[in-house]
Amino acid sequence: MTDPGGAPIPAPIAAVRPRRLHSPFGDRIDPYYWLRDDTREDPQVLAHLAAENAYRRAMMAPIADLEARVFAEIVARLPRSDASVPYFKRGYWYYDRFDPDAEHPVFLRRRGSMDAPEETMLDANQLAAGHDYFQIGAAEVSPDGRWLAYCEDTVGRRQYRLRIRDLSTGVTLPTVIEDVETDLAWAGDDRTLLYVAKDPETLLGVFVRKHRVGTDPRDDALVFEQTDHRFYTGVSTSKSERFLFIHMESTVSSEWRYARADDPALEFRMFLPHERDHEYQVEHAGDDFLVRSNWNAPNFRILRVPVEASADRASWCEVVPHREDAFVHDFEPFASFVAVSLRTGALRRIEIVPSAPPGAEGGRPAPFLVDAEESAFTMDFGDNPAVDTDLLRYTYSSPTTPRTTYDLDVRRETRTLLKRDEIAGGFDPARYQAELDFVTAADGARIPVTVVRRRDTPLDGTAPLLLYAYGAYGACIDPTFSVSRLSLLDRGFVHAIAHVRGGQEMGRAWYDAGRARHKRHSFTDFIDVTRALVARGVAAPDRVVAMGGSAGGLLVGAVANLAPALYRAIIAQVPFVDVVTTMLDESIPLTTNEYDEWGNPAVREDYEYLLSYSPYDNVGAQAYPAMLVTTGLWDSQVQYFEPVKWVAKLRAMKTDRNPLLLHVEMDAGHGGKPGRFEHFRDTAMEFAFAIDSVGR
Repeated sequence: MTDPGGAPIPAPIAAVRPRRLHSPFGDRIDPYYWLRDDTREDPQVLAHLAAENAYRRAMMAPIADLEARVFAEIVARLPRSDASVPYFKRGYWYYDRFDPDAEHPVFLRRRGSMDAPEETMLDANQLAAGHDYFQIGAAEVSPDGRWLAYCEDTVGRRQYRLRIRDLSTGVTLPTVIEDVETDLAWAGDDRTLLYVAKDPETLLGVFVRKHRVGTDPRDDALVFEQTDHRFYTGVSTSKSERFLFIHMESTVSSEWRYARADDPALEFRMFLPHERDHEYQVEHAGDDFLVRSNWNAPNFRILRVPVEASADRASWCEVVPHREDAFVHDFEPFASFVAVSLRTGALRRIEIVPSAPPGAEGGRPAPFLVDAEESAFTMDFGDNPAVDTDLLRYTYSSPTTPRTTYDLDVRRETRTLLKRDEIAGGFDPARYQAELDFVTAADGARIPVTVVRRRDTPLDGTAPLLLYAYGAYGACIDPTFSVSRLSLLDRGFVHAIAHVRGGQEMGRAWYDAGRARHKRHSFTDFIDVTRALVARGVAAPDRVVAMGGSAGGLLVGAVANLAPALYRAIIAQVPFVDVVTTMLDESIPLTTNEYDEWGNPAVREDYEYLLSYSPYDNVGAQAYPAMLVTTGLWDSQVQYFEPVKWVAKLRAMKTDRNPLLLHVEMDAGHGGKPGRFEHFRDTAMEFAFAIDSVGR
């Protein structure tokens, strides 16, 4: 990537302004700390970001046509208009639709029948007009169907604004509640709404407040205040709509409180106080609560708990037992069965666990797994608001099968196809092949790997490879369909996902083996997968591109320091790379409630471990691959200055002449551009960089 004259374009170099950063175990010198601007208004910082963006555009100018073609290909595969599968709740059919070429959805409903007149609840395209960024974060209808509460973000910082619309008139009330989370819960009186307000400094949701429609938000009563900032706090309504919940989750513990939805006072009672290493979630079913819990069950189990005796664990009755070979991820309660989302063999499946009717002879029928046709796939729950039904709505996807929605009749074990996402442009799944394989790590662990390619792509050691991973928070990168990925596969790329430790694909132990003082396993697993795929002829040794975002950006940032020679290029999306500085700063969002994920730098052993792999702190005088780094100025999850400082330090220290590019999205945050089509502009940029890097 050079200018038309052939000479390298000079990169902007951030000024070195050393600053001493204090910690309990020694000071560090940070030469680029000045690039941190919490106001996002410092002229020097903004000028530096503008220079970086200009440099990135200039360096990628020779492949601008390629980037435009990739974007056009992706967008051409999307249907011009689209609609979700309707679901029935409280007398209405609800669905959303994308009108032709629209960037944002329209939220719709019909009373009683899909033949009834269509009612527009909310048109996000109209609301987005005049905003550089717009995103709907939540939309909840009151039980009587009159009021719609919705949350909107016009910055990208996830500081949502709560609004309420009268669906009987189509008028949005003047009420505006700033800086809220997207969790909303209507009480049974149809006029009281629970929401979670953020702390303006940390941006954590800590204040649960109660708003009555039509009143001044300044009078909203405080229902609960979270004083322990290790916990994320949310609110929700039970599926039965008989209870409201306040729930608090940290990395290793949970606490839930409940109130009856028809209680005018909304008096919340404790389900079970939080205790370390006990995580649980509560749902209501019949006369009891159903609880997903890891009490004496590392991979979780499901228990039936009397509503009035939740603290008496002797009264808890097991519904779905703990299994060593399956991780209980989630569940949906129904009158005659429980649908369980299981992770087994690294894949997310659904098991149906029937309930035995009272007095039935022979006990309940045997549980069964929902059928799957492929070796790499993902199942998930769809919209299931009804309890007294034999139908389970679920979705199925694989790297070669677009997202498909089914209704499963659990009594007859038959299913009805409701929708398969349309892929325009002559997509033929038979041209592609996907499989789940395993790679043995250096320490003997078996790492799952999902590999997808065109069937005519040879496995003779010549193909380029894009290898992706995340590996944190127990989050799983499931093998699902990607409409954008086809632009790589059709150019001869192999695409692979390394399901490294730190995720939860292989159960809770897989997560524990990749967090805190075991975090390095995530990095070495990725390296071991890279070497194995090259050794097997899946990829050319000099044509491997690594990609990861957020915590996955930390992963590829660490890998860049540990094994740079393995990769032709690295794409780090909104990467968490300044680990020690961030974890020492309790004013930054997500810091205090993530000590159990990464470690507490106030503890010497944790501090030294974090410092040993932090990508920013371990940049060295060595050759690095070509690198594209992205960030958003308004990112609240990983502050923009982490990747900006990292790039500045890399520029100063690296010994190679490979491209090092930084793209700063000035009008967005952690999720990048919003919009059905515009969202793929960053993808096209990243794919063009990858394609050009391997000489495809």
